[in-house]
Amino acid sequence: MAETIVDDLLWENFHRAVNMTSRELRDWLSVQGAGEETETEPDHAGPELGHRVADILGKRRADLTPDDVEAMRRVVNKVTDLRGGDVGEWEPTAGDDRWRRRLMNVGHDPLKP
Repeated sequence: MAETIVDDLLWENFHRAVNMTSRELRDWLSVQGAGEETETEPDHAGPELGHRVADILGKRRADLTPDDVEAMRRVVNKVTDLRGGDVGEWEPTAGDDRWRRRLMNVGHDPLKP
């Protein structure tokens, strides 16, 4: 097995917290960040952390960098703070639009199982 700098708990929690695919997340970010007043190209629209998540999803565990690991921790903490409870206990939940958008910007759709 290849060496990795990501411990098992963080790896599992990240992949539980991020329930959108890389493609779903990139599509969301391009639509979310687009608007008549924005000058950002669709591939760069949306928060940087969301793009980092999409990049991480495209990597093998052995290829992650220390910056990737820090981004994974930030995402798990952010989703946990916004959702509450333990990562493995979340049920699909409808909430207000702003709350859902904040979660989806980092790869978590609260309506997905």
